[in-house]
Amino acid sequence: MIKNMPDLKKAQVRRKHDVSIIENSLNIPEDMVNIGQNKYYHIVTYGCQANERDTETMNGILEEMGYTYIEDANKADVVLLNTCAVRDNAEQKVFGKVGAIKTLKKTRPDLIFGLCGCMAQEEATVNEILKKYQHIDLVFGTHNINDLPQLLKEALNEQTTIIDVKSEEGDVYENLPTRRDNHYKAWVNVMFGCDKFCTYCIVPYTRGTERSRSLSHILEEVKELKDSGYQEITLLGQNVNAYGKDLDEGNDFAILLEEVAKIGIPRIRFMSSHPWDFTDEMIRVIGQYDNIMPFIHLPVQAGNDDILKIMNRQYTIEQYKELFNKLKEAKVNASFSTDIIVGFPNETEEQFLQTLDIVEYCQFDNAFTFVYSPREGTPAARMDDNVPLEEKKDRLQRLNKVVNKYMQQQNERFDGEIVNVLVDGPSKKDKTVLSGYSQHNKLVNFKGDDSLIGQIIPVKITKVKTWSLEGEVLV
Repeated sequence: MIKNMPDLKKAQVRRKHDVSIIENSLNIPEDMVNIGQNKYYHIVTYGCQANERDTETMNGILEEMGYTYIEDANKADVVLLNTCAVRDNAEQKVFGKVGAIKTLKKTRPDLIFGLCGCMAQEEATVNEILKKYQHIDLVFGTHNINDLPQLLKEALNEQTTIIDVKSEEGDVYENLPTRRDNHYKAWVNVMFGCDKFCTYCIVPYTRGTERSRSLSHILEEVKELKDSGYQEITLLGQNVNAYGKDLDEGNDFAILLEEVAKIGIPRIRFMSSHPWDFTDEMIRVIGQYDNIMPFIHLPVQAGNDDILKIMNRQYTIEQYKELFNKLKEAKVNASFSTDIIVGFPNETEEQFLQTLDIVEYCQFDNAFTFVYSPREGTPAARMDDNVPLEEKKDRLQRLNKVVNKYMQQQNERFDGEIVNVLVDGPSKKDKTVLSGYSQHNKLVNFKGDDSLIGQIIPVKITKVKTWSLEGEVLV
């Protein structure tokens, strides 16, 4: 049953109108209130922190209906894939999982299997599902998570795939239930959507227009987290520092960040920021408050002005350098990470070398580097992808060599130093070792007791690696 199909033309529309803030929008049909009693759900999350936060909301909705989370998808009664559309390899992973679930559906025909998130907002994805993956029971997007109870009811009662994907600018939904997996670190949405329309990016089409939560709702959530013992929050937005541009009350990200800092939660982070929307007042606030962590993600994407213009990034390399230097001056000893794409259409060898130049200039602590791949529906996908794949791979390898050199160098400045680490738990690679992140977002591994999990503790760094640090606990 097709209720709404995704439409990229509708998704790119931007009108001047007030965004609706909708409170208490969850409506669970009477016959679905306890439908999940003695039943289990499992959600697989792909992609960014915004998707992780959406999964926490879906966790809360399903548990309001009586379902219990289970780690083993093979034993679940409801399985959802919360998907990412930013890069092709992420989509291929999803379709691999979709194929694996098909086998499970044969042995458990009553299983409800759904696909949601950003991939669901793409026309090509939904058309492929209709042609090849009829074992998917439910498809919904990023704009109607609050409709999950009704959609689940329809999926249980109908013998066909339910598709309800709304291509719209979007609203803000408050007071939806949530179940957070972490009890000392929390994601806090401050805004949704994107109006930047970088030519390579699908996010403005899948996430809708830039729309901000009210300052009061955000501060209330942060206060509740602090009172509940949370040690760290990360303020989230597709362009987090565009916060408030759509509000009439005159709030912006600088005001929000300062008010959040005054609440006194020990650690504050934010992502992802866009160089376009940074202001001097934001920089002042970042430098003034010790509980705003000295780590900034500042995507550059490319080192050549012509490529940046084709990407619609709206800044030059000189402007990026000026911003970078202001932030370094305001937040002494800060760490920086970035995003870089190589092999964008028409990128020459000389232009690529300028990307290496900006890495040499900024000496980033970390960089997320990617080979360009076209996303259907974006302007760049209509360009001639004229950089051979082998050349792209070669450029990526050369870039990563420079990036890794500076990652090692930036980590070496902490050798012998004492850093404060928020302990996450056992290391994924060695269960006998604890790990966590420092103020500068450095992964630190150390020997310690499980009672330290969730605490911020001093650790003396004894060994430096490219991707992590090792140390000794001082408590």
